[in-house]
Amino acid sequence: MKTFLLICLAVIAALVLLTNLGTMILLLISIAVAYYGVRKFIMATTTGSKVGWGGIVILIGASMSLSNIPALIGVVALVVLYYIYKKWQQEKQNKYYKDNDLSWDKL
Repeated sequence: MKTFLLICLAVIAALVLLTNLGTMILLLISIAVAYYGVRKFIMATTTGSKVGWGGIVILIGASMSLSNIPALIGVVALVVLYYIYKKWQQEKQNKYYKDNDLSWDKL
């Protein structure tokens, strides 16, 4: 029963992840734009370039990332899939050791 529930949860999480894959890609692009703006802002020497990089590029990247809030649902689905995978591996390992212990008890 436990494995059936894990499989059902994994299928649902995978569908949610695939549904939000496009918004997750746009979120990644917007975070990259904001990071590029921050790097250029730090490396800029003049006040005009600092205002340009800080005020325009970082603002564009931040507003793009805030508009991709549904991508956070995809990120949560990815985390859920990771924890399901870890739980599945742990159950598989526990099952292997239990079977191994039973064979030693029979001897």
